[in-house]
Amino acid sequence: MTSNSTANLRPTRPSAPIELVLFDLLTALLDSWTLWNSVAGSEHMGRTWRMAYLKATYGCGSYRPYEQLVAEAAIEVGLGRQAAAELEARWSELQPWAEAKAVLAALKPHYKLGVVTNCSERLGHIAADLLDVPLDVVVTSEKAGFYKPDPAPYRLALEMLGVAPANAVFVAGSAYDLFGTEKVGLPTIWHNRIGLTAPPGAPAPLLTRPTLESLPADLSSIPVVA
Repeated sequence: MTSNSTANLRPTRPSAPIELVLFDLLTALLDSWTLWNSVAGSEHMGRTWRMAYLKATYGCGSYRPYEQLVAEAAIEVGLGRQAAAELEARWSELQPWAEAKAVLAALKPHYKLGVVTNCSERLGHIAADLLDVPLDVVVTSEKAGFYKPDPAPYRLALEMLGVAPANAVFVAGSAYDLFGTEKVGLPTIWHNRIGLTAPPGAPAPLLTRPTLESLPADLSSIPVVA
């Protein structure tokens, strides 16, 4: 399954002027891959651990503590609980993608900005603060009571700011977000930084980009569909 193969070839489009841009935090804005790989000792083990954790979030139903799921995944793939403890201790080492701060600063005068992240409240806010750009909303899975791609976190972010899905765009770091944003009617751009493959049946994004650099221009050029 390639990143260009999707079940829905007609992506959700804005039907009103864009007021709000929401982002996935840990992959669309921050390079969490490098930290996970460093803690795990290799890119292979980092991705293996990360996928085990993601599988747990998709299957757990209502929210279970993020730190607990990360630890269980580390044990499952043979890294041991100490890997999760090290990841948590080094959490503030997360780095924004090179252009992320400048792009957010460019968007800030024109749009409300927020993040919707699969994380605990404590770690989610630590990570969001690393962006050095004031956000209008930070919704964690702990706050919403569910992990993405359940629709609840996306809906909560929209409700907190009083913005309809038609007036917003979500910037995903993972194609799995597309399953949830489609249910909410939230148009989505996929920032596919490391060339991931979309999962089977994933809805089509509005756009797929390898970096965030074109985002201001992309947002201003997205046609509004009546």
